[in-house]
Amino acid sequence: MLTLSSIELNTWIAALLWPLSRILGLIAAAPLFGNAAVPATVKVTLGALLAMIIAPTVPALPAVNPMSLPGLLILTQEMLVGLAMGFSIRIVFSAIELAGELSSLTMGLGFASFFDPQTKGRSSAISQFLVMLATLMFLTVNGHLVLLAALAESFVSLPISSSPISGGGFQQLAAWGGEIFRSGLQISLPIIAALLLTNVALGILTRAAPQLNIFGIGFPVTLGVGLLVIGMVLPYLATPFQNMFLRGIETARLLPRGFATRDRPPPPTPPNPLRPKQPALVPLPPAR
Repeated sequence: MLTLSSIELNTWIAALLWPLSRILGLIAAAPLFGNAAVPATVKVTLGALLAMIIAPTVPALPAVNPMSLPGLLILTQEMLVGLAMGFSIRIVFSAIELAGELSSLTMGLGFASFFDPQTKGRSSAISQFLVMLATLMFLTVNGHLVLLAALAESFVSLPISSSPISGGGFQQLAAWGGEIFRSGLQISLPIIAALLLTNVALGILTRAAPQLNIFGIGFPVTLGVGLLVIGMVLPYLATPFQNMFLRGIETARLLPRGFATRDRPPPPTPPNPLRPKQPALVPLPPAR
């Protein structure tokens, strides 16, 4: 007759529960995986399948009861590590959304807004369009697979331990948050510059011919110029988007090393059986 002791049962529960908490944290925060349109059942099922695949490759776990207070603390810090890794990719999409917001406000499309179920707030039409375009590019270059590979690698660079995590990872994440404003402004800069020249030209035209109704002709002109510039810029957005995806995934890969405590430095990365099979970003064809 098969008998199981409480120690063996707790070991099996911990071997699945602790990796699952980090995986579910990433799924909850990362774009595409954590989208509000994806049912919670699908997210939990995906996390459980990934946990069963990754659990055999996880290094030795601490001998802690998962239902005790130290076990719950390990569960909490694993969830925080997963949330931080997923949030680093969310920052990339937030920068693209900010670029769309700036473009919409400059074009005069600030009134054309929709309810975004992901952020539970208002989102402009141009912002929604750029985010959908970025999502398609993220899937095209296998960004979701590379992110999952970085998640599997994080269990080697930051093993599950009862030692508390360091705040270095949060500092890296806060520094990476500035990418929202930098990249968002860089993406929207061509549209803003073109519309600035358009507004200057309209101001000169109004000064030369005061009888013209600037409010009647200004809106369609700025709207048309904005849409024209967006159409001209679209073929060249593949390269900056792909560079942002690369930097975001690299940040997510380096965050677990930042969470390593000073008294427990990260071990040298051993040969990971998942490493040779890690997918790479597929380069997009050059713009014509």
